[in-house]
Amino acid sequence: MTRVFLIAAALLAAAPALAQTPPEPAPAQAPASRFERDRQAILAQAGQWRVRFDMRETVSFRPDYEPLEEKLSAGDEIVRVVHDDGTRISLQHILVMGDDEGNFHVIKHWRQDWVYEPETVLTYAGPNRWTLTAVPEGERRGAWSQTVWQTDDSPRYGGVGRWSDDHGMTQWTSGPTWRPLARRDAIRDTPYDRYLGSNRHALTPAGWVHIQDNMKMGPAQDDDGVPTAIVQEDVINTYRKVDNYDPAPGDAYWAATKDYWAAVRAAWDQAVAASGGLYLEEEANRGAVTGKPLMDWAVDVQEGRLTTGAAADLARALIAHATAAPAE
Repeated sequence: MTRVFLIAAALLAAAPALAQTPPEPAPAQAPASRFERDRQAILAQAGQWRVRFDMRETVSFRPDYEPLEEKLSAGDEIVRVVHDDGTRISLQHILVMGDDEGNFHVIKHWRQDWVYEPETVLTYAGPNRWTLTAVPEGERRGAWSQTVWQTDDSPRYGGVGRWSDDHGMTQWTSGPTWRPLARRDAIRDTPYDRYLGSNRHALTPAGWVHIQDNMKMGPAQDDDGVPTAIVQEDVINTYRKVDNYDPAPGDAYWAATKDYWAAVRAAWDQAVAASGGLYLEEEANRGAVTGKPLMDWAVDVQEGRLTTGAAADLARALIAHATAAPAE
């Protein structure tokens, strides 16, 4: 939109020496297993970052649609490991925005959950709906799923891919997955209502980069029910490690609200498990109806207007109501 345990690095055993010859010294560190290299690549995304957001529509596939001008922005963001049990890793992004007078504004941002060899992944199934999609055994062997959650921990999209070190570059690439509109598009009147996109996460000398290849799709134009391509969008979000701002306000927010957000995540997980997916009401030009109240109650917890328990009760009731699918 999270769940820290320690795990030892895997070492390869040295071959036994022959009896008649003196043993050779063991290497200082044997190569890590593929699994452990994957884990370390995921964990390398945690830290303190300056993020550059670069979003641009590039190619129109409809004669009456002109691609938008590129949108560039930047921000300071910390990423914290909030769960790691070996095969499941959860990373929480928190924006920490300060001004010249020392004032800070903190916003809980998106969350990414990684699961090794997943049996299912939560995928977007069209307006207001997500479904748990089975991952065939051959596709999940050695693979990791990444599920992305919105600021209120409601679902956004999920995909499956493998980490590789080809060509001197450590990266993970997902297959194409359906996604709901991001807020930058949901607040506008657009001819498209979903994306078909793939993700790439790659480590860089300065940090890491998140690359999205999105085809923005509109409703079907004929009886076959197949969405139509409107415009291609390229998104490049670059994370550069820095230490020139104070992350303490973001960490203070998380310390005060993490138990509340754990209850929120549990409520979402329960809703998904109950029906093998999720129905979630969305508002025109805003997104999920749960977004503002869930975020506001976290601030109330941090500032002492609500206890964690009271806020969690409100959140559970809201999520239960918002995910109740209408009668068919």
